[in-house]
Amino acid sequence: MALLQVAKLGNPILRQKAALVDLDSLKSQGNIIQSLIDDMIETMHEEDGVGLAAPQVFQSLRLVVIECSPNERYSEAPNLPLTILINPSITYYEQDIVSSWEGCLSLKDLRGLVPRSRRIIVEYFDRKGVPVTVNAEGFLAVVLQHEIDHLDGKVFLDRMTDLSQLSYVNEFEKYIADKKSLESESESA
Repeated sequence: MALLQVAKLGNPILRQKAALVDLDSLKSQGNIIQSLIDDMIETMHEEDGVGLAAPQVFQSLRLVVIECSPNERYSEAPNLPLTILINPSITYYEQDIVSSWEGCLSLKDLRGLVPRSRRIIVEYFDRKGVPVTVNAEGFLAVVLQHEIDHLDGKVFLDRMTDLSQLSYVNEFEKYIADKKSLESESESA
């Protein structure tokens, strides 16, 4: 396994529509795709990310890895087991929209308030080529929409409706995260 370099905003690969993964290659050339998956997992862990899309590591393929457990940065995150999504597509978007603060390994120093569908249905293939359908809501729905956007040449900035809600991480932690925790403390009191 190897750590991969993460593409940063401005690199053209982040704006390209990624190609479908040839499912036959999972078997015939499986070692190439499987090695890429393993390297993406290692890179996501090293970078302390929740998800990573292949275009973010300079591979224009429809491939995503996600995994998360509650931590300092995502205290309200559920346990998301390691999931590999090959050729994912969102087949349903609920009209109910939620806004949440997002970050990105390709825009590492920024956070933005992004509106997303609260619930989606995603179809994909796992790393063995088995078809999977997942009904995702809340945090998982946001993560999946964010990562699948990368496969379509989009970053979270493209989804923002109010750029005054864009912040550097250190300013976010000083002013916005503290305000959010004070609000939730007063709501629970």
